[in-house]
Formats: sequence, structure tokens, C-alpha cells
Amino acid sequence: SEMAAPRLSGTENRLVSLPLSRIRVIMKSSPEVSSINQDALFLTAKATELFVQYLATYSYKHGRGKEKNALTYTDLSHTAEECETFQFLADILPKKILASKYLKMLEKEKRDGEVREDDDEDEEEEDEDKV
Repeated sequence: SEMAAPRLSGTENRLVSLPLSRIRVIMKSSPEVSSINQDALFLTAKATELFVQYLATYSYKHGRGKEKNALTYTDLSHTAEECETFQFLADILPKKILASKYLKMLEKEKRDGEVREDDDEDEEEEDEDKV
């Protein structure tokens, strides 16, 4: 059968959806990696594909997208936040917030930072705020 121990020729394209050339580039971007065995490349691509399928399926089943018959970004970010298995993705799939809320957060960080800076810099920054 096609699924049994594939010899990596033209068949790998049918067995894995992700482009192996891209996976190789990502793997080679690690300084510890000097050469990549074809089997390792294929297995990494397949494992990545299965992981993405698992993340999508889990997020769909446990998210609100089920009501709309669609998988949403919110479902994915909620999974990353709530499910221990996927919490390592929280930085990659942050909860969406409104731009106005984000700008307020940046302003607060800037104000908190100003307290610790020299007085000269504070005056310059205050002048910029008035403009």
C-alpha cells in the first residue's frame, strides 16, 4: 500500500501536504542543524501537518466557530490560552484586541517607563505628546 514505509521519490508529495522545500529551509535555519536526512524531513513535515490538523480540529470542536460551521482565529487563540497542550502557542496566537485598546496599553507602558527616566527626557516626551 502507498502508506507503508514510503520511499521518498514523487510519492512524498501525495503523502504530505506541506512543501518539503519550505520545511527544509525552516529546519536549516537552526544553527545546530548541518544536514537533513530525507526521512527526517518527511517525518517532520508529516508530524507538523498532523499537529496543525489536531490544533484545528480541537479548536473547532471546542470553539464557537462550531455554531457558524467555521473555524475562526478566536477559536485558535482561545485554544492556545485555555488548553495546556497548546499554551506554548499563546505568543503566536494572541487574543485579538482592538487597536484603540492596544494604543492605550502602549501609552500606559510609556507613562510607567517615564517615571524611571531622567527629567530632561520627560520634558521632551511631554512636548511631543502636545503636538
